Amino acid sequence: MKVIVFGATGSLGRNITEQALEAGYEVTAFARRPEALDFEHSRMRKVSGDIFDAEQVRQALKGQDAAIVAVGAGARGQVRSIGTANVIAGMKAEGVRRLIALSTLGAGDSRGKLNFFWRYIMFGLLLRRAMADHEQQEAWVRSSDLDWTIIRPAAFSDEPCESKFHHGSLEGVVDLALRVPRRDVARFMVKQVEDSSYLLAAPALSC
Repeated sequence: MKVIVFGATGSLGRNITEQALEAGYEVTAFARRPEALDFEHSRMRKVSGDIFDAEQVRQALKGQDAAIVAVGAGARGQVRSIGTANVIAGMKAEGVRRLIALSTLGAGDSRGKLNFFWRYIMFGLLLRRAMADHEQQEAWVRSSDLDWTIIRPAAFSDEPCESKFHHGSLEGVVDLALRVPRRDVARFMVKQVEDSSYLLAAPALSC
């Protein structure tokens, strides 16, 4: 099975790429500077491209079975929303159905899971633009008519969960740590490629 990872050189994208290879997939690592992935693999193809370039995105999607969007904020702004819109258009043009898109805990109906600091200081003030980008990204995904899953992780961490790794609506879960290990997020996203448990849903992830 062929999976393309957009944003493959980011801190999460690299983990996703490694996890996808471990899962046995043929992986296309799409990034502006894919050489930043300082390893090679017989089932990995590196593609240099700009997610803002719709034609480059479409060409990279040829022959793929699933797409994972894990792009970061970037310096140019609206990378997530514009980039995801280009991925969706490319997927439709090339007949690719499965889309797993990275968003954030706090977007959409998960806002109530945040504490005061994250809800009003971080996303309400300091990261307002980033949250608006996530919201637009999610809107594109939801209206895409693809087989999508939106992933909403808490703040990334390199430390393992001290107790349980939570995923889903998080209803009834108290005392969320509001952080989650990158490796666990990557593993969860790769699992969605062939798992329909969260098809057309937006599970939240947190320790």
